[in-house]
Amino acid sequence: MLNGSTFIRRELMIRIVRAFDDGTLETELDQIPIKLRPKNSVASRCCVYHDRAILKYRLMALLGVSVEDETDESKSLSAYYAEKAWGGGVAGHADAPHTPLSVCGPACSGCPDAKVVSTPNCRGCFARPCVYNCPKKAISVVGGQSVIDQSLCIKCGKCITACPYHAIVKTTVPCEDACPVGAIRKNEHGVAEIDFAKCIFCGKCFAACPFAAVMERSQLVDVLAAMKRGEKLVAMVAPAAARQFPGKIEQLLAACAKAGFGDVMEVALGAEMTTAHETEEFIERMEKDPKTFMTTSCCPAWVNLVGKHLPALVDHVSLTPSPMVYAREIVKAKDPDAKTVFIGPCVAKRSEAKRKDVDYVLSFEELGAILAGRKIDVIACEPWPVERPANPTARNYAKSCGVTEAVLTEATAKIPGFKLDAKQINGIDRKTCAMVKLYAAGKMPVNFLEVMACPGGCQNGPCSLA
Repeated sequence: MLNGSTFIRRELMIRIVRAFDDGTLETELDQIPIKLRPKNSVASRCCVYHDRAILKYRLMALLGVSVEDETDESKSLSAYYAEKAWGGGVAGHADAPHTPLSVCGPACSGCPDAKVVSTPNCRGCFARPCVYNCPKKAISVVGGQSVIDQSLCIKCGKCITACPYHAIVKTTVPCEDACPVGAIRKNEHGVAEIDFAKCIFCGKCFAACPFAAVMERSQLVDVLAAMKRGEKLVAMVAPAAARQFPGKIEQLLAACAKAGFGDVMEVALGAEMTTAHETEEFIERMEKDPKTFMTTSCCPAWVNLVGKHLPALVDHVSLTPSPMVYAREIVKAKDPDAKTVFIGPCVAKRSEAKRKDVDYVLSFEELGAILAGRKIDVIACEPWPVERPANPTARNYAKSCGVTEAVLTEATAKIPGFKLDAKQINGIDRKTCAMVKLYAAGKMPVNFLEVMACPGGCQNGPCSLA
């Protein structure tokens, strides 16, 4: 969804790409916040100086620098840039962030704790449905206005439902409300802080924060610098790209090549391998124990969730690598010296890439910034001559139920009359986390469980363009 924070994030990315290509990035970095917030301009926060500070931290994240690692507030952006020796053409390395997310303290609003409150819309009606429906007697009417005693309120929401004027609302802390595992909380200073021991890198806090305080640590400049050094980078484009960019996938691949990638491929080819191996694994498991069940393994946020929070499900998660990992194998088999760049809508892929030796990860937003910065029109590109297009079920991996459909198609082709008793978790949240525990306890019949962290599948990932 396009909003102010999304707009400024993309604006900064495009400025970085253009300045890098002009050879002026190191000298222009510290001027970008000033150009975007000149004196006497309208500030988004208390003043332009506060805005400039936040823009500096956003640029730090785009350079791949964690705000949490800052030790000198006076250190300039150009100094951070020079540290990595990008500008001078010195051979660098894939600086994969240890944690894909970072929190900008100055940007955080320090939202008040979630609570149920009565607004001025209250009419003090004679029926008093809020009073009569509150199970804890936390509501009274004083001076013709309903008042909620926060010490008694349990936030059940019955008063919200009962009020005919919609005068009672529940306020939230957007990042905390979005996080399915309670990994983000305000610290002693009232600033959001991520507990990375709990974080599954689903990116929901990143997408939810209206102050853009949660930032993604980027490898955008790493990729631009590798291109400049003449390294062969292979763009591995995720199946979700079909919903993000105009034209056909073959045109997008051609646009990537025009942008400077030495070779291109669709990750759906890797999805074909995931389907084949996951189907074989599933059949083997069913033969050993017909009463067991297996879950998919292509969503790294789901794999992280099981590893950190749902140990009872560890043995049920498929051991089959994700399409990204198989895509990397295809690239390396063809050219062992090539560097791999996964391009998708997912924050969690950055954590998986670090574990699986994928050199770089770009979001669709970052790829869009490269194409915009270099004035490449996808629609105007001649389709890339792919050796073999991926099959439709593999290209459908980005949609919820897509993996299930692929496995079912593969299994029925091998075993006539095969029956797949499948269910889907369409988005990870607190409710679905509780639901998968029921599957683990055997209280819900299933033999194949597809889990996607994002509602609707990867096509709705936190770094989507659409």
